[in-house]
Amino acid sequence: MEVIKIGILGVTGVLLALQFRTNRPEYGIYLGTVICLLIFACSLKGLEVLMDKTRQLEQYLKGSESYLAVLFKAVGITYVCEFCASICKDAGYGAVAGQIEIFGKLSVLLLGLPILVSVVENISAITG
Repeated sequence: MEVIKIGILGVTGVLLALQFRTNRPEYGIYLGTVICLLIFACSLKGLEVLMDKTRQLEQYLKGSESYLAVLFKAVGITYVCEFCASICKDAGYGAVAGQIEIFGKLSVLLLGLPILVSVVENISAITG
């Protein structure tokens, strides 16, 4: 049911923003940003449930909690970068959006490097 509410909110916001396109295009951008922030706030509610389930999962993965932390950091980085890049694209700043996306991809890559090093070390230890 929550998905339907979010969908209706998004479509309604876009339709309202389209009404402002001819006379006051900046209002459309502001309205789009507000709608994005409202949807983001609704997403945070679901994040609490996800974090509770993750804590339960961590109990089974003793010693590997850092891998879950890296996973959630990567998801957070991609979500924030996508959110910001979409707003920049809507405002007509595609080049800025592209740079935000590249920065996000590099950040996720750098975040995952310690895990790659750990995997290579484990493989080296096994093969001798």
